[in-house]
Amino acid sequence: MKVFKYKFTKLIIALIYVCLALCAVGFAVNLYQVLTVGLSQSAIVAFTIIRYVLMFFVTVALAVILISLLLHSNYTVKGKEFCTNFGFIKSKYNIDDITEITLDRKTDKLCVTFKNETFMMIVVKPEWYEDFIQALMEANPDIEYYINSVTGEDDDKKNKS
Repeated sequence: MKVFKYKFTKLIIALIYVCLALCAVGFAVNLYQVLTVGLSQSAIVAFTIIRYVLMFFVTVALAVILISLLLHSNYTVKGKEFCTNFGFIKSKYNIDDITEITLDRKTDKLCVTFKNETFMMIVVKPEWYEDFIQALMEANPDIEYYINSVTGEDDDKKNKS
C-alpha cells in the first residue's frame, strides 16, 4: 500500500488554522458564559441551555472536521484500488478503470482519466509525481501517461509497461 499526502496550498492551511482558532475562541467564550452567567439571567431557561449545548457542539464538531482534513487527506494505492481520503470523505476507484494520466506542466497538476470519461485532478507534491504514477501503472500497465509541455509542443507520450 502506497500513501500520498494531499498537498494543501499555504492559503488553505492558514484558513484552517484561523478557523481552528475561532473554534477555540467560540468554545472559550461559551464556557465563560456558562460559568459566569449560567442560567441566572435567562428568561427562558430551555433556550439558554439549547444555545450553550449547540455552541459547544458546533465548535467541537468544526474543530474535529478541520483537524481530520489536516491529518487524513491523502491518496492511497492498494492492490487494484485507488482511494481518496479527504478528512472523513472517502472514495474508492478501481485502477483498471483508469485509462490515462496526464501531467500538465503549465499548471503542474496530474489528471487521472477514467473509462467513463470522468477525470480527477491529483494534488500531491511534485516530487511524488513519478512515484504516484508508477504505483498506478504497476497495478494497471495499460494506463497511458502523457506530459503536456509548457512550450505548447506536441504531448510527450510514455507508457511504462
